[in-house]
Amino acid sequence: MAREVISVHLGQAGCQIGNACWELYCLEHGIMPDGLEYSGGLERSQSFQTFFEETVAGKYVPRAAIVDLEPTVVDEIRTGTYRRLFHPDQLISGKEDAANNYARGQYTVGREIIDLVLDRIRKLVSMF
Repeated sequence: MAREVISVHLGQAGCQIGNACWELYCLEHGIMPDGLEYSGGLERSQSFQTFFEETVAGKYVPRAAIVDLEPTVVDEIRTGTYRRLFHPDQLISGKEDAANNYARGQYTVGREIIDLVLDRIRKLVSMF
């Protein structure tokens, strides 16, 4: 039975840690920042498929969603070294943050993107 993991990275710290984790996963599994294999073709175990999905084009895409209400950290990932690793639908950001206010994140700003986030996670689950 295949075991697959979908990572959901939330908030500023979650997105930053998630970006660092995916960089490490790529290094461990011989994946370049654009999602392609290193030309050397390292030996891999089946656990490789736990974290990555291979596309028809031979590119490896993380099973992950990266979400933040404030776009700055997600934009850093969109423009960073590993920008081509993620599918654009996996990088979700709002327009403004909750300013460290739980009620604002729960009832106003967060409510605006929750349906989008849930839809993207549903798509990730059904794709893999």
